[in-house]
Amino acid sequence: MTDTISKPDDTTAQIVRLREQVETLMKERVTPAVADMAGRAESVVDGATNLMRDQAQTIAGHVRDQPLIAILLAAGVGYLLGRTTR
Repeated sequence: MTDTISKPDDTTAQIVRLREQVETLMKERVTPAVADMAGRAESVVDGATNLMRDQAQTIAGHVRDQPLIAILLAAGVGYLLGRTTR
């Protein structure tokens, strides 16, 4: 009879130990790795945002400096897009 009582207790104890090991692994390895990857992703997004902002300012400067060329270029692109989507 003691075997049937001790087996569930052993199983419960093993589950508790496994849960503790998983929690420790999460705290020591997984959480820092996820935080590191989130930091890297944020850095990449910031870099892309800054690049796009710089490119938009450059294009806006060209349009201000040469508005006629910008209008002709926009009309040409619109014409080509219109022709290809028919």
